[in-house]
Amino acid sequence: MGEPQAIQSIEQNHASRRWKVVFLIVGIILIGANLRAPLTSVGPLVPAIRENLGISNAVAGTITTLPLLAFAFLSPFAPKISRLFGVELTLFVALIALATGILLRSSGGVAALFAGTILLGLAIALGNVLLPGFIKQHFSERLGVMTGIYSVSMNLCGAIASGLSVPLAASAGFGWSGALRVWAVLAFIAVFFWLPQLRRKKQTAVPGGNRSGSRLWHSRLAWQVTLFMGLQSLIFYVVITWLPDILQQKGMDAGSAGWMLSMMQFSVLPFTFIVPVLAGRQENQRGIAAATAVLFTAGLIGILFDDSALLLLWVIFTGIGAGSAFSLAMMFFSLRTKSTQEAAELSGMAQSFGYLLASVGPVLFGGLHDLTHSWTIPLTMLIAASVLIFVTGLSVGKKGYVTSSAQK
Repeated sequence: MGEPQAIQSIEQNHASRRWKVVFLIVGIILIGANLRAPLTSVGPLVPAIRENLGISNAVAGTITTLPLLAFAFLSPFAPKISRLFGVELTLFVALIALATGILLRSSGGVAALFAGTILLGLAIALGNVLLPGFIKQHFSERLGVMTGIYSVSMNLCGAIASGLSVPLAASAGFGWSGALRVWAVLAFIAVFFWLPQLRRKKQTAVPGGNRSGSRLWHSRLAWQVTLFMGLQSLIFYVVITWLPDILQQKGMDAGSAGWMLSMMQFSVLPFTFIVPVLAGRQENQRGIAAATAVLFTAGLIGILFDDSALLLLWVIFTGIGAGSAFSLAMMFFSLRTKSTQEAAELSGMAQSFGYLLASVGPVLFGGLHDLTHSWTIPLTMLIAASVLIFVTGLSVGKKGYVTSSAQK
């Protein structure tokens, strides 16, 4: 009788571990889903928000800029916070703050809009920084696959959010505030699935002190990763903020413009999975980085000059470039570091300074349009940024480690 009971106990333990892994993976997927949808849902609604609240294009651009400033402010501190409280608890509190920020942003009025936007930006910043290191620690042998899964989740929900914003606001009668408010539901679902992680006896934390973090400031490669991160973020957040407005001025209706933004993000889904897997298997990633920059450049040039049926193709090119560039940036945090601690520190540095750079984009883009009454100069700015991604990507794509670079 003892042997069958022992076998049964082993099988129960295996089943229990499998369920824990399943909940962990689902939790990671849901956190990824919440890192883009609250932001991408805004772009198609900018004209409605602008008209309803009586704000300018430049001020409307701050709706996207404020989360980026929150990313820049909080990202360096995220690893330190996780060492104090554990990654699991930190991410749980971030999800609660995210849901609260979404509800506050949608409660009405300019002050609530900006206050809620800042709060949800701070919450997303914690997820942005901590999730890559968390995945590296728990899925080191499946790093490319898990990074791909979480990237697909992020972009899929981002795409759905862009496409549903106008129908929810207009057809369903929710208005712009109700269309933004619905994404709090996704955050609360993530809270439920993340609850089992709080029962871990030992909370995951970024180990060690700040020695690697201080070395990163002297690493040329770390600054190149940061620039790559910032440039691709600048282009992405400008596009999700202003593409629907650009397309409407080309003669497209608001609903179709919103779905074009959604199609841009749907088109990246296979690449957000494939690119991390390919990047993880290759000695260097220079070819992928170069191809990413070429797609970015071609897509943006097409959006600037083409008003024909090929416009959808240029939007898709831009989307594939954005998805590939983001996935590469996330992989560089792990591929260019030697430990979980270094990955988290590089992630914090790159996202802090990178998003600070990106935060300039939406406001500058809108301001340039206000000054010139044209999209030509703003879009030319993005094309120049894509060329810089090409140059930076060739350097960052070479095999090496940030701490080795710091010692040179």
